[in-house]
Amino acid sequence: MITQQTLIIGANSGIAIAIAKRMESTNNTGLILISRDLSAYTDRVDEDINKILVENYQLQSIEMAINQLSQCHQAPITQVYICHGVLHDQHIQPEKRLEDFNAESFQEVMTINALTPMLWLQKLTPYLTSPTPCKIVVFSARVGSISDNHLGGWYSYRASKAALNMMLRTATIELARRAKNIKIIAFHPGTTDTPLSKPFQKNVPANKLFTSDFVAQQLLQIVEESVIDGELSYLDWQGEAINW
Repeated sequence: MITQQTLIIGANSGIAIAIAKRMESTNNTGLILISRDLSAYTDRVDEDINKILVENYQLQSIEMAINQLSQCHQAPITQVYICHGVLHDQHIQPEKRLEDFNAESFQEVMTINALTPMLWLQKLTPYLTSPTPCKIVVFSARVGSISDNHLGGWYSYRASKAALNMMLRTATIELARRAKNIKIIAFHPGTTDTPLSKPFQKNVPANKLFTSDFVAQQLLQIVEESVIDGELSYLDWQGEAINW
């Protein structure tokens, strides 16, 4: 019997797939998966898994997904993983110097890494506010730390994660007053062997390049041990706090 559900948004990323796989083996836990591409789950047909396919991550699609989410009444949602993120694509590369900075690329990175997670948080909060504890993990990054920036570069990615952290901090202050059941964690997964980090792995020590399954294991342990305290936690894959 399902007594709780886990919601994974951006469910087609490597870490998200690993989280879903581990959660499937958790007793009494159902899964809700939201993504533009759910092909990784085509072989998973289970009444305890709800799949919501979205056209994009613009506001209208997010609102449509929330409407579908409201029909998944099997059990309360106790964990949410918002796994959005972009570092590079065929049009975007992290900037190495000021001359590489591009306004259009900056806007796209900010939209994906900062705006989209906040839209999800905005639309989800009324649905998740209840007496039931709910922990929300949003994928951030250590490079979003202003005090930890000793190398420079990567203007858009750093700025987007710093902006995300600030908005999550601001939301946490508000939710501590009116949604006391919600705990938010800004999570840095470390360098994970996924397409996002692939072009930047050559200088990463072997023991610092993690599998998606390892990161999922670490994250689920962190979530399990976290407490509902009205504070935003900014944590790395070891569960250690990152300086803002």
